[in-house]
Amino acid sequence: MSESQNLIAVVKRDCPTCQLVVPVLDEMRQQGLDLEVITQDDPTFPEGLGAKHDADLTTSHGHGIEVVPTLIQRSGTTEQKRAIGWNRDEWRELTGIDTLGDALPVMRPGCGALNLESPHLERLEAASAQPLDARPITLGDLEDDVEACFARGWTDGLPVVPPTELRVRKMLTGTSRAADEVVTKVPPDYAPCTVEKVAINAVMAGCLPEYLPVVITAVEAACTTEFNWHGLAATTYFAGPVIVVNGPICKQLGMNSGINVLGQGNRANSTIGRAVQLTLRNVGGARPGEIDRATFGNPGKLSFCFAENEEDSPWSSLATERGIPAGESALTLFAGEGPRGIVDQQSREPESLARSFALALRSVAHPKLIMGFDAIMVIGPEHARVFREAGWDKDRLRGAIQENLLTPASELLRGADDCAEGIPRGTIPDDQIVPKFRPDGLLFVHAGGRAGLFSAIIGGWVNGEGGSMPVTRAITR
Repeated sequence: MSESQNLIAVVKRDCPTCQLVVPVLDEMRQQGLDLEVITQDDPTFPEGLGAKHDADLTTSHGHGIEVVPTLIQRSGTTEQKRAIGWNRDEWRELTGIDTLGDALPVMRPGCGALNLESPHLERLEAASAQPLDARPITLGDLEDDVEACFARGWTDGLPVVPPTELRVRKMLTGTSRAADEVVTKVPPDYAPCTVEKVAINAVMAGCLPEYLPVVITAVEAACTTEFNWHGLAATTYFAGPVIVVNGPICKQLGMNSGINVLGQGNRANSTIGRAVQLTLRNVGGARPGEIDRATFGNPGKLSFCFAENEEDSPWSSLATERGIPAGESALTLFAGEGPRGIVDQQSREPESLARSFALALRSVAHPKLIMGFDAIMVIGPEHARVFREAGWDKDRLRGAIQENLLTPASELLRGADDCAEGIPRGTIPDDQIVPKFRPDGLLFVHAGGRAGLFSAIIGGWVNGEGGSMPVTRAITR
């Protein structure tokens, strides 16, 4: 090695290989080499070598250290070569000492560098990255960060994760989209919603970075004309966004499509739905008691997101039925109320079970209100088995249910059966037979636990002009 060359060795005590090479570092010094030792963790390691403590890890980050030990050969300030981990031949080549490390094994792998671990990596990247657009909030020394989020109106009534810059930057690693890209404009305020703003709300909801593409896609879908988030946000009805996820991403994120599928306990299900709600609230301004005028609401307005069980389903998935190629990840956004259960433990024939479903579906919105409300049927595995064994596809099931819901208009008129609610008289002929749902207004999803002959109904908000239509979108990173 020429006199103009120097060496840098980056190590940490919490690494067996780094401890292994300490005698080698000492030998290099004794041979008179220009060696700088940088320690990532313990400032006293290695003893007697005058190591520089890289306390903030900026030196390691600047050198792009991924594994320790790393030995770098430089000419002046320009890197020539580097050896990663302990490799006797490579270290001898870099140092020019033919007998270096005779007493050591030929090779040992190193350990992950401390500068690549969280939260150090996010901090280091933040220091060199383009500033985020969001306005920083400085809290007082005695101010609790969780309570501060409550005080500023950022929460849905439950505690949120404080969206620090490091957390937001880490969340942004979940997507390839630029942080300042405008995803959509969110009503009712029609405020521009960037990827960064979605990431902030995803942090508050408790999401992992890999969930972010699903949240972004759902926010985009919510702000379409078809879904009509403005109307849904302002309605006095019970409904809110319901997210059904399909495709490989369900397994990748560990989403629940089985036991307790519509309940608590799964991080992806719970936080994705919550992140969408928080984004729509915090960016668009739909807060309860203000724009949000729901008379009752429903617990699903905190979060309502689940995956379809496609592997055991007798049918194609909801997303495939709605135009997404099989094998692609997608979501369907539906304006729905809370789920209600269907119990039928006796029907073993598909005709009987379809009639049971129809009887339960009559109650969506009101038994005398027709065509104005859609519904999702979440069919449990035990009920689905009845239709699988009989060879019924979705179209046949939908047709059987719709047929069992046909009713003479005279029974649905206002005042019929001494009930004032119903179809206004004179709207349609009294003797006309009318359906409960529009032709495409009944959706089917296969999900739930195997124990129990149960299914569920998610009733919808009004459809058509002024209402909401289901929206299905492919999920891209």
